[in-house]
Amino acid sequence: MLQPASAVALGLFDGVHIGHRAVLAAAVACQADGLTPAAFTMQTTSVRIKRGEPLRYLYPDDTKQQLLTAAGIQTVVSPPFPEIAAMDGETFCQVYLHDQMHAKKLFCGRDFRFGNRAAWGVADLAAFGETFGFTVELIDAVEQDGAVISSSRIRQLLLDGKIQQANRLLGAPYQISGIIQHGAALGRTIQFPTINLSFAPEQLVPLYGVYRAKVYLKNGSVWNGVTNIGTKPTVSNACIPVAETHLLGFQGDLYGQFCRIELLDFLRKEQKFSGLDELKAAIADNIRTVQAACKQ
Repeated sequence: MLQPASAVALGLFDGVHIGHRAVLAAAVACQADGLTPAAFTMQTTSVRIKRGEPLRYLYPDDTKQQLLTAAGIQTVVSPPFPEIAAMDGETFCQVYLHDQMHAKKLFCGRDFRFGNRAAWGVADLAAFGETFGFTVELIDAVEQDGAVISSSRIRQLLLDGKIQQANRLLGAPYQISGIIQHGAALGRTIQFPTINLSFAPEQLVPLYGVYRAKVYLKNGSVWNGVTNIGTKPTVSNACIPVAETHLLGFQGDLYGQFCRIELLDFLRKEQKFSGLDELKAAIADNIRTVQAACKQ
């Protein structure tokens, strides 16, 4: 069966932020020309270094896939980085863009690089297009607050606990998703039961602290929540961070179920309290803050 021709957005798309969405939207608009909107990216978890720096990615690949689909992309080609790392630019264009994706139109940012050691740029891409039958359109970077929106800028905002600013650049609340895991069940003993989600090994972890959250469960219900990101120093010596969330007003067992948590506001940094009574008082205060915010 002949594969349909496609309009391809090119990029790593970590976070699928507003700038990325401009590139994706250009590909999606080509449906009017009979082209399938597609994206070529890479398995984010396979990219260890970007522009000479270790990459702490925003979202794991399953979340990125969901966001690309929500943006209107119908086909995603996402090989692991080692599979393409040694390719020269021409081979990359032939194997992926021409042979596999049947690209007729390409969209990317002006700083897009490809091929072994990122030795090829957008001028080379356009030249290869004359051989392989595709055109290249460059999408200008999107700015907000006087600076270009970038994944690295969003990472720094998250590390600083500036969740509202990060969310504006993402174009949607920062999210943590996955299967709810068993924890130490301490929350139940202090009257604040929680659900626990883990971060992937190389994933960026936002500033340790307490956040106002919105929780989306598999059954479609939505709950207000208080999320603590960190290592729970008052009650644990663990060094691996988790996202631990108390759902306001919820009763029930959610272990083993999928959920998505969106972070909305930063309330305070994580801290070690003198004991459980002080911890309980702090959690109760956080809950009152969230309840007041939800009434506004």
